[in-house]
Amino acid sequence: MSHQESLTAYIAAFVSELVLSGITDVVVSPGSRSTPMAMVIAEHPDLKLHIHVDERSAAFFALGIAKASNRPVAILCTSGTAAANYYPAIVEAKYARVPLLVFTADRPHELRDVGAPQAIEQLHLYGHHVKWFTEMALPEKSDEMIRYARTVCARAVSIAAKAPAGPVHLNFPFREPLIPKIADDLFQTTERPEGYVKVVNGDIVITDEQFKEIAALLKGKEKGMIVCGHIADKTFGDRVTKLAETLKFPILVDPLSQLRSGIHSQENIIETYDTFLRNDDAKNALKPDIVIRFGAMPVSKALNIFLKENHSALQLVIDGGGGWRDPASLTTNMIYCHEATFCEKLQANVEIQSASSFLNKWKSVNQLTKDHMTMIRDTTQLSEAKLFCQLADMLPEGATLFVGNSMPIRDLDSFFLNNDKSITVMANRGANGIDGTVSTALGAALYSKPLYLVLGDLTFFHDLNGLLAAKLHNIDIQILVINNNGGGIFSFLPQSEHPTHFELLFGTPIDIDFEHAVKMYHGEFTRITDWDHLYSMMKADPPKGLKVIEMVTNREKNTKEHREFWRSVSREISNFVKGDHEWM
Repeated sequence: MSHQESLTAYIAAFVSELVLSGITDVVVSPGSRSTPMAMVIAEHPDLKLHIHVDERSAAFFALGIAKASNRPVAILCTSGTAAANYYPAIVEAKYARVPLLVFTADRPHELRDVGAPQAIEQLHLYGHHVKWFTEMALPEKSDEMIRYARTVCARAVSIAAKAPAGPVHLNFPFREPLIPKIADDLFQTTERPEGYVKVVNGDIVITDEQFKEIAALLKGKEKGMIVCGHIADKTFGDRVTKLAETLKFPILVDPLSQLRSGIHSQENIIETYDTFLRNDDAKNALKPDIVIRFGAMPVSKALNIFLKENHSALQLVIDGGGGWRDPASLTTNMIYCHEATFCEKLQANVEIQSASSFLNKWKSVNQLTKDHMTMIRDTTQLSEAKLFCQLADMLPEGATLFVGNSMPIRDLDSFFLNNDKSITVMANRGANGIDGTVSTALGAALYSKPLYLVLGDLTFFHDLNGLLAAKLHNIDIQILVINNNGGGIFSFLPQSEHPTHFELLFGTPIDIDFEHAVKMYHGEFTRITDWDHLYSMMKADPPKGLKVIEMVTNREKNTKEHREFWRSVSREISNFVKGDHEWM
């Protein structure tokens, strides 16, 4: 049997099982050593092949596809530093719980550590940042090795998808010649054609007795609150709001919880906490006895400090992925249970509360803060805070909003208010980095339409080459670049109090005219001049192709506006809490 026949049969069996295991999207970066897999993948009629030249952007592009489609996506590259360029996206996938299948081609064993070109140490290349790693056997056509290839494939897909989802790495050593033998019967399978092994991943659920014990913990506790971080489950919103209504607990909703937009009940939802939890009087009046927390850690620093300051309260963390999301060591009860199921079953075990003065306090302070946002909305100057106050009005029903890290995600948290438009909010909050944001959003835009990306100028610059995907794959996306010429978030940090080298080390103005870069990728670029101009651009028909809008702001004025707003609201809250006002 020839090497070419063995190579082809082995890889074809693996790729066939990939499809039978539910994979539809593969992102491939060109290279020589990965030739056999790339050619076979390209032949399969049920795979969507996305070519992306730069491996770093390619991996983030796949990450975006996986985020939007809620299923594993495969990436393939050649050997050497190509594989190393996957690392940032793999780290993000690990901590954001996004399923990726990472396929790296490699030199065969005899060409390793002997000075062969494009050969680096690829075994366990990504360390603990992948859920599972295996070095694939060299290709053979024997029945045993075909079964092996199919089994490993099914296993890899199931591990990537199993909660907590994450990346899996398979390293494929290939000997030359690398060209497979393509034939019409390439993917015909006689043994178990429906799939070699089916893996069933079930949800984690606690017992009925354990639900009764948790219900007993809640009995008699009026001063309770629910905190929701990032949750991707579409059934969660309806169930957690019903639980909150039964318990009469306020729900503090992170923008990534998907609870600030939609048709679920918003009666007990609190969204302006990032502003009013900066006020000591509010924090003293709103001290909880019990906290129930779902999802990833919230974006808001003010909320996280508030949780830390109330470490004596019972704090229950519900995690269907079995992780340990507790950076401040506050948790009294770590409960591994599917989040939506937990809400439904706990609701059935607790008594319905008729009223709560504690809930009314939260709602009153939340409404006071929202009312005070008129000072942000009424400004006539281009303003980052006002942008996020107005975003829900500008976006169409069912839009996907992807937000960059640093200041944009924080402004979204502070100023993006409840609405009924069913806007899906996405961000790369696994490792909270700015790298790969453009590529991730473009990947998400394949499945989430229409998609709007809002990010800062440094984040945009950091992944400009990611725009190539929009050109190659005709992706529709509208990008709003907030250009304050540097790292705006540092103006809010202690570094800003040391001005001698602040601009050099932290402000980092880059003075780039992005119009030229956008046109290089055949995109349309518009620099807005005022609010009417922005409204007309954002409220136009959903984007076709690559459209980039730039809003120029001033870092110093932005910092001043935020702080004046916080001080003004804080004064009002203190007067309200200390005054004779009756709580709602």
